[in-house]
Amino acid sequence: MPTQAELILDARNAVGESPVWSPRDQALYWADIPNRRLYRWNLADASTQSWEADEMLACIAQRADGSWVAGMQSGIFQLTAGNDGRLTGERLVEVAHAREQMRFNDGRCDRQGRFWAGSMLMDMAAGANVGALYRYDGAGQASLPVLLDELIVPNGLGFSPDGRVMYLSDSHPSVQAIWAFDYDIDSGTPHNRRLFVDMNDYPGRPDGAAVDADGCYWICGNDAGLVHRFTPAGRLDRSLEVPVKKPTMCAFGGPDLDTLFVTSIRPGGNLDDQPLAGGVFALRPGIGGLAETPFGH
Repeated sequence: MPTQAELILDARNAVGESPVWSPRDQALYWADIPNRRLYRWNLADASTQSWEADEMLACIAQRADGSWVAGMQSGIFQLTAGNDGRLTGERLVEVAHAREQMRFNDGRCDRQGRFWAGSMLMDMAAGANVGALYRYDGAGQASLPVLLDELIVPNGLGFSPDGRVMYLSDSHPSVQAIWAFDYDIDSGTPHNRRLFVDMNDYPGRPDGAAVDADGCYWICGNDAGLVHRFTPAGRLDRSLEVPVKKPTMCAFGGPDLDTLFVTSIRPGGNLDDQPLAGGVFALRPGIGGLAETPFGH
């Protein structure tokens, strides 16, 4: 089904990431990582608000009370958006990064409400496989266990509708792979890792992702201006265009979860061919999505 990308906000985000639809607020939230900001776009009147954090803010998940759990630079944080334009809160657990100058990147909750987040070296060009994948279960957890290591740019976290398959990508140009894992929903443990899609065979590097109600996996093709839909068997079903080169992550939202929201990067240099880079877009793919499980559900 053809669809035209609609600009919902010319946000000019340096690195727009982690869009999350809040049924509670009827609003889309997302982060601009290097600018340390959380954004909210309200469906009712298309108004926008933003709040500044103390550290780079990479991935977010909402609690049932409207507050946030977030992967930042030094760990997992609990955050609340204040009336003064600031995000206030506390660090719930510190992360023991493999090197200095690292931060969290992509992350989300599994279907049981556990928060997952991957880390990366901020100098992506170095190609250092020092990134890791962590899981935060909630109060009382004193440390973050490494569930998977030797990643460069972990991305594309997603879970099948029944929660029993976990997806993960590595966006680095030297990898460009998407993997699937069997996922133990009781212990929150992935195993039986296998190649799901080799993105070297398709346009764009695999970035952030979403899973729809049919169990198909949507992945942003960074550098290609595309969002791809793959079936659970790993077959490319369709590719939708966005008017920017670097889409970063997609999320289903709207009252019926039938809108696909897409964040993007605004790189430096001449942007004459993509003046809307860093914007947030909406697509109508004709397919419904799944609500995000609140953290701690």
